[in-house]
Amino acid sequence: MVQSQAPQSLSIGKLATAGGVGVETIRFYQRRGLLETPSRGDGMRRYGSDDVRRLRFIRQAQAAGFTLEEIKELLDLDASEDRSRARELANARVKALDARILELQRARDALRRLAKECGSGGAGPCPILTSFED
Repeated sequence: MVQSQAPQSLSIGKLATAGGVGVETIRFYQRRGLLETPSRGDGMRRYGSDDVRRLRFIRQAQAAGFTLEEIKELLDLDASEDRSRARELANARVKALDARILELQRARDALRRLAKECGSGGAGPCPILTSFED
């Protein structure tokens, strides 16, 4: 996933576009050790398809809720092929997502109930508005 001998042909701007991020995000990831900083061959740093794949992996892992530190560990684990630790990190993230989903479902159910109460036409302020006062 992370490294091969792919030709280096993209500027940092094109890498950013291919990964759906800004140039400063690329530089930030480089400072954090998530992306390598290539040497300047012709006065400009060049990136390849492996860099695009790595950048997309980082973005997908972030979308799944992994922290940058966890993403760095996953990338390092890929190089060492430590599947048990990668599985452990994934299972911990699933557990955290399940807890968040439960929390969001409870919030949704409470809001549905309040919306129904508000629509009942009773006297006084809408229950939705008064529920946020607690």
